[in-house]
Amino acid sequence: MERLKEHARSINNLLARYGVKFGIYKNGTFKEQLFPFDPIPRIIPKNEWDYLEKGLAQRVNALNAFLRDIYGPKQIVKDGVVPEDFIFASSGYLPQCEGICPPGGIFSHISGIDLVQSKDGEWYVLEDNLRVPSGASYPLIARDLTRRASSETFRQNSVMDNRNYPAMLKEMMDYANVGGINVILTPGRFNSAYFEHSFLAERTGCVLAMNQDLFVENNRVYYRDMEGNKQKVGAIYRRISDEYLDPMTFLPESLIGVPNLMAAYKAGNVAIINAPGNGVADDKGIYYFVPKMVKYYLNEEPILKNAPTYLPFYEEDRKYVLENLDHLVIKDVAEAGGYGVVFGDKLNEVELENLRHLIEKESRRFIAQEVIDFIDLKILDEDGVTEVERKADLRAFVLSGEKTEVWPSGLTRFSRNPDSFVVNSSQGGGFKDTWVLSR
Repeated sequence: MERLKEHARSINNLLARYGVKFGIYKNGTFKEQLFPFDPIPRIIPKNEWDYLEKGLAQRVNALNAFLRDIYGPKQIVKDGVVPEDFIFASSGYLPQCEGICPPGGIFSHISGIDLVQSKDGEWYVLEDNLRVPSGASYPLIARDLTRRASSETFRQNSVMDNRNYPAMLKEMMDYANVGGINVILTPGRFNSAYFEHSFLAERTGCVLAMNQDLFVENNRVYYRDMEGNKQKVGAIYRRISDEYLDPMTFLPESLIGVPNLMAAYKAGNVAIINAPGNGVADDKGIYYFVPKMVKYYLNEEPILKNAPTYLPFYEEDRKYVLENLDHLVIKDVAEAGGYGVVFGDKLNEVELENLRHLIEKESRRFIAQEVIDFIDLKILDEDGVTEVERKADLRAFVLSGEKTEVWPSGLTRFSRNPDSFVVNSSQGGGFKDTWVLSR
């Protein structure tokens, strides 16, 4: 471990040289910055991982069942488990996807589930990311570099190898593929996760394409190479948000989508990974109902817990939230990346009162959660020597193809601010490797 600490600066220099960055738009300007890497790994014992693995697979299977149902018979709504208004008021619900069942019935092929561990050892799911979850490339390349820096560290510790993610991804894409090549569709280098798009394309052998490289002909998608040759596309791992995917179906002003892509998808001639419309299942408000989905679709007790959550949409919950606003976390269901998160204890009386009025007026827009005092992990301070403790979460990656598999690794993100619970890269956080022990 000491060897890894000694190489922290050189590893971060290599990450910068390889372009391991993320980009953000701020005040209309695109800015790329390094995603700081900390060499002290998060260590998860085997018995703990076995528990997480079962719970994560169960949760993703239930979410996929929910998506098949919502864009199909809607039985869960008819049975009164999830309110109808709650589904169709979600910004993630896309009526354009009604009646479409993707190849194999899988909607969320790649699920990024964000978890935290409380100080009593209990794990809680904070968020389900089923649209375009990112981040798997960072621990992959960090592990490559740390192995080079100190191979003996890995020989001396029983750490599960995480280099199989590209193989898992390719196997899943091959399973979803309806005939043709596999493509990773990127909006280009000014996307915040462009490094990951190119990295995964290289590691999986997929074609990295932009929208101008793809076209639809007779309800089939083709890739045109630099010599003008065309190849049929069987699966597209899209790294573009739903609303920009196809200007003929969604936003007509989109300049990064593929015209008529949805027609080919609806005809069953191409798989889209992840399926359009998944946002209805990872809506922060729908999150409240996921444990109910596990019981409803799988007839099982949920293994993983949600953070204690309240829906102001319900009168009883709204009353509790308004009375206890000063010690709850309030989340705007339409926001992501750590934005739209408000800690009640950080607000003054005027701000609390304004928030109360907003919640009363737009109750569907918010959820409220109890603050989980999740564990701090050791990181090296900015001097590269001193160890300090900071809040950290874990994004686990679950791949659904012929079977549902959990990658034995994950993205551990940490806050660099000693007073912050927000760990997102867009909010200035860093990341570290996640060691899952094999024994």
